[in-house]
Formats: sequence, C-alpha cells, structure tokens
Amino acid sequence: MTQYAHPEAIVDIEWVKNNLNNPKVRIVEVDYDPKLAYEQGHISGAVLVDWRKDMNDPVQRDIIGPEAFEKLMSRLGIANDTTVVLYGDYNNWFAAFAFWVFKLYDHDDVKILNGGRKKWIDDVGELTKEVPNYPQTQYKVKRINLEDRVFLQDLLKLKAANPNLVLVDVRSPAEFKGEITAPPEYANEQTQRAGHIPGAVNIPWAQAVNDDGTFKSVEELKKLYGEKGVTSDKDIVTYCRIGERASHTWFVLKYLLGYKNVKVYDGSWTEYGNLIRFPIVKEV
Repeated sequence: MTQYAHPEAIVDIEWVKNNLNNPKVRIVEVDYDPKLAYEQGHISGAVLVDWRKDMNDPVQRDIIGPEAFEKLMSRLGIANDTTVVLYGDYNNWFAAFAFWVFKLYDHDDVKILNGGRKKWIDDVGELTKEVPNYPQTQYKVKRINLEDRVFLQDLLKLKAANPNLVLVDVRSPAEFKGEITAPPEYANEQTQRAGHIPGAVNIPWAQAVNDDGTFKSVEELKKLYGEKGVTSDKDIVTYCRIGERASHTWFVLKYLLGYKNVKVYDGSWTEYGNLIRFPIVKEV
C-alpha cells in the first residue's frame, strides 16, 4: 500500500488475518443491507454498523451527533485508541462513508480493508454468523472536525468566489445528465428535478476500483481524475445524492492521492435539486 499517499489508511487481507485476535483492533462491517450481507456471514470478530440507523440522525437530516457517536463506539467496544478497520459490500461504498464520519469525529486510527467484503470472500472465503460481544468502553469525542465537510451556504460562497474550485459529481451518468432522479433502488430518495449542479464534472465513484473491489493504482487514479481537471492544485468538493458515494471519492482523492483540499457536500443532490429558484443543468 506504500504507493498511496496515506498507506496507514488502508490495509490488505493479510493484515486483517494477522490481526483478527488483536484486542486493540476492531473490525467493523458497514453494508448497504446488513440482512443480505452481515447476517449471512462476516469476518470473524467483526461488529456491524448499520449505515442508515447508526450513522444518521433519526430526526433531522444529518449524521449522528457527537453524543450518539460516543454511544455507538462504546457499544461496539471501541475506545479512543482502538484501531478501527472498516469494510463492506458494494466496493466499500458505505465503509468509506463511515470512514468519513469517523474522521469528522477525529478518530485517530481508522482504516479501510482494500477490496472489502468481496475481496475477503474471494481470497479467504471464511465467514461466520456468530455476533461478537465486546466489553463496553467509555468513548469520548475529543474534537469535531469540519475540515472535510461543506454545507450549502459555504458551497455557494466557494462557487462564487473561488475560480479554482472543482465540483465532482460522482453519481451515474444517467443521474448526472438528468435522465433519472435517483437509481431504481432509491425510489424514496428522489428530487423534484433531475440534472446536476452547474459547473460540475461527472466521474462515477466506482471507476476508482478494480473488478476485484480493490482500489486502482495511483497512476490510474491520477489519470482518471486528471482528465476531468481534478488535480492536486485544485479545491475539490465531491457530491452525489445524499453524500455516501461522495465520501468514497473523497477518500480516494484525499487518502490515496494525497490531495489536500477535498470536502464532501453531503447535502448533495437531494438538497440542491430541491432548492427553489436555483438553476441546474439538464442534458436531456
């Protein structure tokens, strides 16, 4: 992993196998649908984070607050000095979203298993249905880090004042063009209008991974993003529909390529596409 800018943020299968019984390491699975993944079998000792219920506020549209994050970490047996390794289905889609939340609450040592659930099954194949039970901790959020997050009003100011800003829409081409308002599996999370934010470039999130679920090389990633003007000298904001896919691209740009100024606009299209009197771009 040393070719990546931050090799400490990513581990491989062998690393996980060698640390399955390490009491200072907690393996965490984050799936699109836990009933179709975690409950059918998971890495031995792995705990479950339900990205909908555990990572999102139940009342307002936001990630969980600091107190809820503390309770979640304590329930999972994660202490402030625990090494957390995140993995999941769909090429670590939701694991990357969880990584972003962990970093918003400034957890020091959090990593992603390269290749996620697919790579583990393909290479190791060993899964268990046994749900572990760890002693509860007393986790405390030390700092809230908003450096990696941008809200609507700040985004509008950046768009108006920063010619160096690049907006990266990581949704599918059909969503970007305005052919559909949301993928079929997200029928309840649509907007009033289909299209994209003016000035955005479209680089679907999954183009950053190989067929086996692992991340592409630095050279391939730089070419992928560089061809659309997404380079290390730019200020970059990623967005998608509700922020989870955008977190995956944020991870790639910041932790694999080492780009300094990358933020997630998690309001994303479900917010922007519903704003009154805000122009959008529609290509169909």
